[in-house]
Amino acid sequence: MELIADFAMNYGLFLAKAVTVVIALALAVGWILSLIGQARAERDGDRLSITHVNDRLDRMAETLNATLLNDSERKARAKRKKVEDKQQRKAEKLGKRHEPARLFVLDFDGDIRASAVESLRDEITAVMQVAEAGDEVLVRLESAGGMVHSYGLAASQLARLRDAGVRLTICVDRLAASGGYMMACVGERIVAAPFSIIGSIGVVAQIPNFHRLLKDKQIDFEMHTAGDYKRTLTVFGENTEEGRAKFREELEDTHGLFKHFVSRYRPNLDIDRVATGEHWYGSQALTLALVDEVATSDDVMLTAARDGRDVFTVAMKHNSGFLARIAEQSRLAISRSLSESGLAKVVHRAQ
Repeated sequence: MELIADFAMNYGLFLAKAVTVVIALALAVGWILSLIGQARAERDGDRLSITHVNDRLDRMAETLNATLLNDSERKARAKRKKVEDKQQRKAEKLGKRHEPARLFVLDFDGDIRASAVESLRDEITAVMQVAEAGDEVLVRLESAGGMVHSYGLAASQLARLRDAGVRLTICVDRLAASGGYMMACVGERIVAAPFSIIGSIGVVAQIPNFHRLLKDKQIDFEMHTAGDYKRTLTVFGENTEEGRAKFREELEDTHGLFKHFVSRYRPNLDIDRVATGEHWYGSQALTLALVDEVATSDDVMLTAARDGRDVFTVAMKHNSGFLARIAEQSRLAISRSLSESGLAKVVHRAQ
């Protein structure tokens, strides 16, 4: 028995030491990785990514031509290209080359909180510092809307471009509803794909109430406020008709502000006709003057490149760790799921 006891004691001590060593190593590794992550973040930080779309289009065309054209056609095309390049260099040397206006392309993929506004504001600030007369910004917008104050800020960021005299075009390939349309209407030109969803100019709020359940379980809930309308409707308390009336009044006020905002940027729109909360497809939205053209963002960019304009995509890249990226993707997935199911409408939404 003594041998067994000694063995058990020694084994326990060994196990404790082993666990201590493992924990110490794990902490050391974690500390080192943390330092490396901080160093990378300090070194790299957020960065602005610029892509010259014309080069990408040229590479695509060259790849196709390499397969489709025969030898003589390829030689003739190469000869023409050589002459064009020579003429261009000569014009540049003489200072006679006319530089067409540039097109800067930004992307906005909106969730309920319009989180993409953090990147959008930096991208717009960057473009405004280099934009010249005639330059244009194209925003490829996709959003089902969300919180009023969040999308109000996003729309205000776009308004900065217009206020600075930079031409703004909004392209909607799939969806710009509610707060998404609040942003879209700021554009001087709205281009929508034929079956994109446009509109939903309205406001909705939903809130569950568990008062009867708590009362049935004999659970008291207390809430104390200073101010008659500090809280109109609650989740756990007993709601009153007065509170409901005030809540509906607030929704109407928000809807009025939404309508006024849209009318400001699209004065020819019959706002009472379209501000019913309904949505329409792109081709239908054109007849209602909600959009100005039916096409895709690809059409707009390709046309600009064919007209000799330089087309650049501008995107703010945030350098975050693997776990942070996983968390962000999970947040976006949950946000979109709630938006589609309607569960997210417990707060005021411009929808």
